[in-house]
Amino acid sequence: MRTLGFETTTGEVIAGQDLTGRVALVTGASAGLGVETARTLAGAGATVYLLARDRGRLDAALDTLRAENLPGKLESALLDLADLDQVREAAAGLLRTCPKIDILINNAGVMACPLGRTAQGFEMQLGTNHVGHFLLTCLLLPALKAAGSPQRAARVVNLSSAGHSFAAMDFEDPNYRQRPYDKWQSYGQSKTANVLFSLALDARVAASHVRAFAVHPGAISTELGRHLDQEDMERIAAAFPGGKMSFKSVPQGAATSVWAATAPELEGKGGLYLEDCQIAQPAADGVIGGVHPWALDEEAAERLWQLSQEWVGQEFAA
Repeated sequence: MRTLGFETTTGEVIAGQDLTGRVALVTGASAGLGVETARTLAGAGATVYLLARDRGRLDAALDTLRAENLPGKLESALLDLADLDQVREAAAGLLRTCPKIDILINNAGVMACPLGRTAQGFEMQLGTNHVGHFLLTCLLLPALKAAGSPQRAARVVNLSSAGHSFAAMDFEDPNYRQRPYDKWQSYGQSKTANVLFSLALDARVAASHVRAFAVHPGAISTELGRHLDQEDMERIAAAFPGGKMSFKSVPQGAATSVWAATAPELEGKGGLYLEDCQIAQPAADGVIGGVHPWALDEEAAERLWQLSQEWVGQEFAA
């Protein structure tokens, strides 16, 4: 059994694996972890679709990766998670070109942004990080189920964060219609939603050979942190053991996503929260790391699933 941990890179995770013939989709694939994740999967032979909302940046990422002459095929599609109409349009196009999807990595996200609203009026962090991905994933389930088999399940990887420690789901006012907006509380709620979604999804589709995981990538200096100032960084650091935040490189940060998507040792498992290429342990109070009990609450996961269906105006059978 290989030993993986905090410093493990994408190259170490994928070593020895051949993904030829498999199809992977990566959201938020115009920069940072998304590009590295796509690079790693295509480097192992997979056909990888890069999904992002900005065509110019998406094309630039695609050109960069194609110049590396990776063995896998690279494609792209526009996806704006903050507009459910566009999510539906993107999903319909992807289903036409990808009748089977082996891997879906929901990597895109926003963090600690000022109060904003999606096209349908959801608070921006919850709407982008959870609601958009919920709809996309559920619409793509036919292709995921078509790819899964008893020997190898299709996998959905939802990027959560240790930031789920900042807040549980507030089912009374999730979109900040009445309560004062707090950007970190909002971020924490959206990251908790990512874990709860993984839990509820896995319970519904495991029998169809599709498994879902939530991932904490670690602290990485990427464009995700574009809204952060010095006070924000100090607040985050204070929650780490010893008050010091340990950063990962981009290949280290994307490693757990790739591990969740491809690791043979995870076959037959699902509904788990992963960090540092390991199954996470229970979190200690007041310290970042591990998984908090409110993110693994099955009743909360079911409640969020039902509410998410109401939000997107569509029910999804198992």
